[in-house]
Amino acid sequence: MTALVRYQAALLARSQRWLAPVLLYAAFVGTGVTWGQPVLGSLGYAAAGLLPVTAWLVRLCATQEPPAARTVTAAAVGSPRAHLASLLAGLGCAGLLGVLVVPAVLLVSRPAGADGTVRVGLLPAGAAGLVATACCVLVGAAIGALCTWPLLRRRGWSLAGTVFLALPALVAGGSPANAAVRSLVTGERTGAVQPPLAALAVAAVLAVAVAALACRRAAAA
Repeated sequence: MTALVRYQAALLARSQRWLAPVLLYAAFVGTGVTWGQPVLGSLGYAAAGLLPVTAWLVRLCATQEPPAARTVTAAAVGSPRAHLASLLAGLGCAGLLGVLVVPAVLLVSRPAGADGTVRVGLLPAGAAGLVATACCVLVGAAIGALCTWPLLRRRGWSLAGTVFLALPALVAGGSPANAAVRSLVTGERTGAVQPPLAALAVAAVLAVAVAALACRRAAAA
């Protein structure tokens, strides 16, 4: 699996198709996170923006391999393993992006609550930000896997499905991504840092279930 994931990541890097989502996310964070803002709210903002970017990257990895090369890879290791490697490559790229952004947000943000009277420790804030980022990455990966081959074969439907699922995943009350971001926003108002571990567990179960479904369909495709 390690070699397969490295192969998929190398394909993505060489194609340069990652530039669009990464640059869009950089612009999103650069315009929304400014110097001196409360740290928890900034971390929540950065985590939320990573959800659609992850879905985009997972879709890219799942469809980047030419059909002939995909056939060869599937014949060598099996379609489920080959497809899982592409999903993991997209997930890993988005996760790496999130890990790089969290320290940058900590550096420019103010370690205090919304009213400035309650001090917020950077270490617990960073831990909570990483948990929320992981939660959004997992939900985004689930959306990306659900809205691409082999579950959705037409590019138009795939793109529309990604857009229409990403927004509810961020704003719907039952979404683990919404719960994770909301916990940071609530912590900004109260000054209390509460890592959204329950939301992370739900997001992980969701991502595993969708990946299993997609890999099973890949075997039958």
